This record gives sequence, C-alpha cells and structure tokens, in this order.
Amino acid sequence: MPTSPPFGRLLIANRGEIAIRIIRACRELGITPIAVRSDADADALHVRAADSSELIGPAAAAESYLSIEAVIDAARRSGAEAIHPGYGFLSENPAFARAVEEAGLVFVGPPPEVLEALGNKLAARRSAESVGVPIVPGTTVALGDDVSSVEEIGFPVMLKAAAGGGGRGMRRVGSVEELAPAIDSARREAMTAFGDGTIYVERMVAPARHVEVQLLGDRHGSLAVLGERDCSVQRRHQKLVEESPSPAVGSALREALFTSARLVAETVDFHNAATVEFLVDDDGNHYFLEMNTRLQVEHGVTELVTGIDIVAWQIRVAAGESLTSEVLQASSRGHAIEVRLYAEDPYDSFRPTAGRVTAWRMSEGPGVRVDSGVEAGTELRPEYDPLLAKLLVLADDRPAALARLRRALDETLIGGLQTDAGFLRWLVDDPAFASGRYDTSLIAERWRNGPALSEEELALASAAAVGARMGTAPTGSIRTTDAGSAWGRLARREALRR
Repeated sequence: MPTSPPFGRLLIANRGEIAIRIIRACRELGITPIAVRSDADADALHVRAADSSELIGPAAAAESYLSIEAVIDAARRSGAEAIHPGYGFLSENPAFARAVEEAGLVFVGPPPEVLEALGNKLAARRSAESVGVPIVPGTTVALGDDVSSVEEIGFPVMLKAAAGGGGRGMRRVGSVEELAPAIDSARREAMTAFGDGTIYVERMVAPARHVEVQLLGDRHGSLAVLGERDCSVQRRHQKLVEESPSPAVGSALREALFTSARLVAETVDFHNAATVEFLVDDDGNHYFLEMNTRLQVEHGVTELVTGIDIVAWQIRVAAGESLTSEVLQASSRGHAIEVRLYAEDPYDSFRPTAGRVTAWRMSEGPGVRVDSGVEAGTELRPEYDPLLAKLLVLADDRPAALARLRRALDETLIGGLQTDAGFLRWLVDDPAFASGRYDTSLIAERWRNGPALSEEELALASAAAVGARMGTAPTGSIRTTDAGSAWGRLARREALRR
C-alpha cells in the first residue's frame, strides 16, 4: 500500500453496503470518508460509519442520490478531493463524471469519454463489433417505430435498455403480437430508471451462461485481467448468485473471453475498474453483451480468489498510481461464491418487501465474508434497492465452497421481514446448481412456486403459527426473513386464508 494517502478526503456518492465497503477501503488507505444522506437516511449505518456526512435532499432518489447538483454541492461543502460513485445511481452517468472533473475534483471511475463510449450498450456493441469481438445478433442502433428489423432477427428476442442495467427495461418477446406493448413498457421503465428510454433488440440466446470478466486499468496503459465470474443464477434478469471461477469455463474458453475483454477495453482510453459481460452458449461460443464501466456489486468474489482489493485500487488508480506487478500478474486461487440477501419474497415472484429489521445475525468463521449495510432496527425504505447484504465464501474448491455456503446460510438470521434467505438455502442443495450444470433459466425452471412442504415441515409450521397467534412463539418467528422455512411458508398460506 502507498506510504501516503492518495487523497485527504473522499466523498462517497452512494448509500448502503457499497458505501460502507468504500468507507472501509478509505480507512485502510488513510483517507477521511464522507457520506451523503437523504432525509430518510439520517441515521443510516453508512452515515454513522463515515467521519461526517452531507445532506443532499429528500428520500426520493431522483431528488437526492441521483441529483448531480446536490452531490457536487455536498462535495464542495465537505472539502472532498475525490468522489467515488459506487455502483448504481450516478456511477455510469457521463454527465456526472464530467461535472466532477469540472468542479476540480477526481472521479473514481473510468473517464466520462469512456462512460459515453462503452457505458451505453448500443455504443459498446458497435465498438466490440468493430474489433472483431462476437456480439449477440441484433440491432446496433436504437429501435424506432419501424420494427421490421426485429422480425428479421427472428423470435424470441430480448428488448434491452441502452442506458443502465440491472434488468430494468428488459423484456422477452416471443411473437410479433407481443412486440408493441413490450416496447412501450420497456421504454417507460428505462426512462423512469435511467432518464433514457432508448431500446434495442437482441436475439434470445438460450440455453446460455452469463459470464463476465473483471478488468482493472491504470492511467499509464497497464491493464489487468482479474479472472471471470459466473452470474447465471438470476431472477427478473437480475443477478442473485455469482461465483469464480465459472464451472462452465475451461482454459481455452477462458483465454478467448480474456482476449475479447481486452479488445473491447482497448477501443477506448480505459482506466479504473470495469467488467465485460458475455453470454456463452452450449457449444462454447461467447457473445459480447455489454461493458459495465463501474464497480460491480459482485466485485468481492474476485477479491477473494485473487487477493486484490479492487476498491482500494480504484482509488489509487484515480490518484495516478500505476498497477503493481502483483496486480498485473494476479492469478485465481480457490473457489468463491457470493449470494445476495434481498428483502424480497421468493413466493411472490421475488417482489421487494419493506419494513423494519428486528433481528440480524450474520455468519462468521473461516472463509466467510459479509458486506452489509443494515443492522437490527434498520427501517427499509421502498425508495431504495432492497439489497440487505452479500454473503461470500471462499474455499479450496467448489464442493468445499458449497459446504461452507450451506453452513453460513444455516447460521444466518434476519427477522422482521421477508427475504430470500430460505430460497438461497434451498438453492445450495438444488441438484442443478450443486452440480454446476445450470444456466440463466435455472430459477425460472426449477423454483416456480417453491418446494412442497413435507409432513415434518407441516407439523413444525403449524406449531409455529399457533404459537405466534398465542404470543408464545420465538420473537419474529412468523415474520422471519426465511422464505424457505416451514413457518414462513405456512404464515403466507395463513395470511391468504384470512
């Protein structure tokens, strides 16, 4: 690590677990971390973890965490020298990156020119195609009123938003009759989420794995390829589980993915952190999807297998430091898996939930890492992403990592609201996931309405439900987050009967 801090004060333009992750990196680098907060986050964990905080507006993200003017004003008031955007919100907004630079501050991320060239998915598709990287067949220009090009591609197709990610603005279309309403819906969602309703179309590649390659570059032309992650376990086109290395990637395919990722990055003057995402079909062909020009939610998986602190290196690169040989020559060791703990109901199409966290116990022990932004007493707001925590494990190989993840989930307790914890515990034992032979359709095909209750579970669930109504059940039992538990399932059925 450097002998002197890269910056004196750094403002974190985000909230929740990623803000705390960046605060921790700042502490280790000797930097003073400054948080931002909306009215709703006055007592949030990330606010209390920072040295100081700045108010940036009301609860609505559009008037606070997405307000460029409010964040820049906060940075000026705080005396910050740099701004780290985290992921989501303004992280891939070139106007924000440019505003940061125009304010005389350092943006911790790729420069605005890169965000413009590759942050937009349509522009990125054109860039990848120009250097010979295979792309998913589809359009390389915005989809207008003339949809003849979609019919030429052939159904089924995927509609996608050119700006942003996270599955927003994405629609599967199986026929021409579905096309018009799907386009309208996708445009509205994209405009609401990203302020840009531009839509394009790709052919549906299925079955397929979703595999991404982590890049880290400095301002001096050095580029590190830090391995791949498999992100195929998804619901609503959003990632839920990530692991490295991918069970589906052998040495030849890995080299091809790395080469394609480098070629895409070399189309621009890239530096800082980014991820190049691909689809891999059953025949081992890979297709470029997009380049996420920011820190990924799942960056910790790569940190575990490489030993590289990606967040700290983001900050160091932004300050002008060169990547060391340790980073440039980093190799993968062991197997890491991350599961995302969300406040959402797997028995109701994974819809987000809200409420107060009444109990919070995260797993610990060898090879376990938890990145979280909540605690007991935290009130979850519907205005923000329902991610509670990321539970990561590292072990010598995949079977050992699965055993460690199983143990860690068994030790996890969250009370007060519905979460996906029980679903994740079910997933670890699912034969397709456990074998490593799965694709992006895993949840849609195997979860559906959840596993059936056994006789033993029915008895346990009945006792728990009766105890809760009589006031003798353990605190939070019926309202636990464990969607896959017996009492959680019966509580849902009881609620439907009333």
